[in-house]
Amino acid sequence: MQVQVQTDDHIEGSEAMNRWIEAETISRLARFRDHLTRVEVHFSDLDGGRSNGADKRCNVEARVAGRPPVAVNADAAKVPEAFTAAIDKLVRALDTDQGRLRDRAGRETIRTAESGLA
Repeated sequence: MQVQVQTDDHIEGSEAMNRWIEAETISRLARFRDHLTRVEVHFSDLDGGRSNGADKRCNVEARVAGRPPVAVNADAAKVPEAFTAAIDKLVRALDTDQGRLRDRAGRETIRTAESGLA
């Protein structure tokens, strides 16, 4: 799984921050690693550098093999808080997405069955 971190002009990204985000992302999404090809994390400052409450946004998009991408975002006062909230949302979204592929007994559903029905 490849992790890409991007920031806008108003958020100072550092190598240490990128390493932390990459390590946290890999750790938190470990159970999905066989299904994910890439995770993109993007930080932005909603009010252009002025400090004003929950103005840091973290968008996270996970590329799932053979499925549409799953994207979430979260706002917070600080970058680490926004990232933590967004990665929590992503875990829930991936659980939901992967759960749709299997029924309660663990069998494939019609969404994944290779049938010739049209």
